[in-house]
Amino acid sequence: MTTSALRRQVKNIVHNYSEAEIKVREATSNDPWGPSSSLMSEIADLTFNVVAFAEVMGMVWKRLNDSGKNWRHVYKVTD
Repeated sequence: MTTSALRRQVKNIVHNYSEAEIKVREATSNDPWGPSSSLMSEIADLTFNVVAFAEVMGMVWKRLNDSGKNWRHVYKVTD
C-alpha cells in the first residue's frame, strides 16, 4: 500500500466520508492513472439513489473547485 493510499484512507475515516464520497475521491485522486471502468460504473449506479446522488454531486463540486497542486482532481472530474 502506498503512502498516498494510506493517507487517503485515514482522511476518509477522519472526515467520516460516505461510501459514495469515498468512491468519488478514489476516482478523482491525484494518482497519475485514471479510474477503473468498474469504479466509474459503481459511481454511476450510486446516482440512482437520491441520498447517494447528493453525496456524489457534492464531492464532484468540491473537486471541481480544487486548484493548484490538485489539478488532476479537476481534470478527472471533467474527463
